[in-house]
Order: sequence, then C-alpha cells, then structure tokens
Amino acid sequence: MSRKMHLGMIVLGTGSHVAGWRLPDAQFGSQNFDLIRHVVQVAERGKLDLVFFADAVNTGLDAHPGMMLRFEPLTLLSALAMHTSRIGLVATVSTTYSEPYNVARAFASIDHLSGGRAGWNVVTGSSPDAAANFSRDKHPPHEERYARAEEYVEIVKGLWDSWDDGALVGDKETGVFVDPGKMHVLGHEGVFFKVLGPLNITRPPQGYPVIFQAGASDRGLDFAGATAEVVFATQQLLDEAKSFTETLRDKTVAAGRPRDAVRVLFGVSPVIGRTEAEAKEKVARLAALVDPVIAMRVLSDRLGHDMNQFPLDQPIPDLPPSGMMQGHAVVLKSLARRHNMTLRELRDFTAASSGHRLLAGTAQQVADDLEEWFRSGAADGFVIMSSHLPGPAEEFVDQVVPILRARGLFREDYEGTTLRDHLGLARPANSFG
Repeated sequence: MSRKMHLGMIVLGTGSHVAGWRLPDAQFGSQNFDLIRHVVQVAERGKLDLVFFADAVNTGLDAHPGMMLRFEPLTLLSALAMHTSRIGLVATVSTTYSEPYNVARAFASIDHLSGGRAGWNVVTGSSPDAAANFSRDKHPPHEERYARAEEYVEIVKGLWDSWDDGALVGDKETGVFVDPGKMHVLGHEGVFFKVLGPLNITRPPQGYPVIFQAGASDRGLDFAGATAEVVFATQQLLDEAKSFTETLRDKTVAAGRPRDAVRVLFGVSPVIGRTEAEAKEKVARLAALVDPVIAMRVLSDRLGHDMNQFPLDQPIPDLPPSGMMQGHAVVLKSLARRHNMTLRELRDFTAASSGHRLLAGTAQQVADDLEEWFRSGAADGFVIMSSHLPGPAEEFVDQVVPILRARGLFREDYEGTTLRDHLGLARPANSFG
C-alpha cells in the first residue's frame, strides 16, 4: 500500500486569522456549538484523520479572539463524540495546571464515549499568566515543566493500564463483577506526584488515547522523541522542515523507539481562490481588517517578548530564548532573517496564520505544495487552519481533498474506526503485562 497523507483540522471558533471573524460571510464564536459541530462534520465528510482544539488556562483582552472566550475542550470533545462517528477528537491539556488522575479519567471516558477516537495534546503551558489562576506565585521554569510532564505522562499511561481487557466480568450467576486478577494498582511515588490508583474506568479502547505534542524547543523535542505519537509543528521553509523532522526522528531512535514511530504534521493556513490573484485578494482583504495592536500581541506571544518596545520598520532584534513558545520563536526569527522582514512585516504575517505557514493560491496550487512537502519526507501530513469559518474549511474539503485523492495521496474512505487506525498506530500493550 502506498504511503498516505494524514490530514487534521484546527477548529478555532473565530478562525485562525486574528481578523477573520470580521468578514461579512464569517460565522464566529468558540462557544458557538452549532458552528463548531458543522465544521467538525465537514472535516469528517472529507475523511480527515482528526480535528484539533488548542487550549490555554488563562485569557484576557490581549488574547487571540478565538482563545479569549471558549468551551473547556474535554467537555466539548464529549459533546462532539455524540455528533460524529469516525473522525479523531484531539484536545490540549496542560501538565502544569492539572492533575494526572483527573486527566487520565477524562480522556479514558472520552475514548470510551467516542469508540476510540480521543487524542491528548500534551503541553507544559507557555503562558506565565496561567499561574495566577492556580494558586501559584509564578510559572515554573522551562526545564521543570518538562520534567514534570515526563512524570505526568508516565502516570497517566499507568492509570490507563489499571485494568486488563476483559476485567469486567458481570457474571450474574456467580456474583463476580470484576476479575480481581486483572486489576493493577499503580502506586506511583515520584518527584512531583504521588498517585495510588487504580483508575475507576476500564482501559480505553485504544489502550492509550493518541499522544500529541507541539513543543519544538530542544527539551520539547527530547520529550516528543521519547513520548509523542504525533507532533504538531510549525515550519515555514521546506529545507528547515526536513531538518526539523530528521532531528525529531533521530531523537525518537535515541529514545529507543522506531524511527517512524512519530507522525509529523505541520500547520498550514490555505487561502483558496479560483485564481492565484483572487486568493491574494482574499489575503489583502483580511489584512485590511487587522487591528495592529491585537496583531502585535499575537506576535509577542509567539516570540515570548513584548515587541512593542522595538521600531516597526526595522529588522527584529536579536532576542534571547524565552520560557514560552520557543518553537514558534525560532521559526519566525529564521523566516524574518531569510527574507529581511521588518517587525511590521513579521507582525502582519503572523496575524494571518498564528505563526503557521500561509498558502494563497488555487486549490491545485495548494495541493501541489502539500504534495511537495509530503513527498520530500518533510511531513507525514498537515493540520489545516481556516482563516475564518465555515467557508475556508468547506473549500479545503470540497476542492483540495479531491485533488489529493485523485493523486493517490489521501484515503477514499476511513479504513478503521479509531484514531490509531487512521494514523497507522498500533494499540499499545498493557504495561503490567
């Protein structure tokens, strides 16, 4: 069987463009369940692998419109599980501002409710502002957050393994409800956590919901190489994307895993027109609606520094690494240097796609670009980001996906029922043997 592209879609209620919600044909609202459900069902109609819900545990007037007011993502996944049947449902949960037992229980429940379609995007939390919402005086440093995340994921997997398959007997004649030999007590005592277990729900249909990771710092890549099954990344240039993927695969091997154990998906924001000129007109129309203050806040978030302190029409200065989104910062700084971009130009570029790659052209041109990145080995697939909703999501499914299918690059129909099936990932064995 020839290698197939994996496709997901980020569903951000206002669209990924900071001003996309202002277009006359845009519907919006990260609390607009009817809209979110419609877009997810469009993605499922296109046979996409998954939909992805980003999250953070803070907000304010400086937040991206799509993140300012929104549903709690695990609650949302549970609702969407009732309105879909095949598409994977992935959400972000921070290991810095949650507890392993609660998160293990919630994701196991969603995996059962959805018939094995849950995925967990593991983040350590990039925003220092979140600390004030969790009785913390300060945001933990980068290294500590990742050390905590490693222990956290180990615990969650151990809790998912609390019960062997077939543990629930329910024998009315003998009165045996569960087989006691198929229950395992975790008994974890570590640096950050002490968790007894067992989990009060049977093992998820997928064994473990699929583990996603999006960190791209050196520490984040080490963590991904050892733990992740899917990495959602940002890269702007093909040669740098190839280098990123090779580095990640080297780290996967160094962690004792197969070189192809991780699926690498890059974020892409396609703006599709009947002609290339029409697509570029759409980009210009969106740009004209951008509030420069909000756009600079988005860029500052991605770079981890307040960029208002620097002159707009000069190149961006040398910036030290921050404890925030290091992957985005590295990619955007590289792009700016390569193209001699001013701070103003980088601000406007980032506003269009939240720091991910912007593709403007016909459906054929978008398909050509995705094919080039896929066939080069840089990517196993892509996470599609719509400037606004629902039009661009519908255009991608109705115009680009058929081209990819005609080229033999994407599935005609779902070939399995679980997210692991879609991604070609095996169900992990129970760690208790």
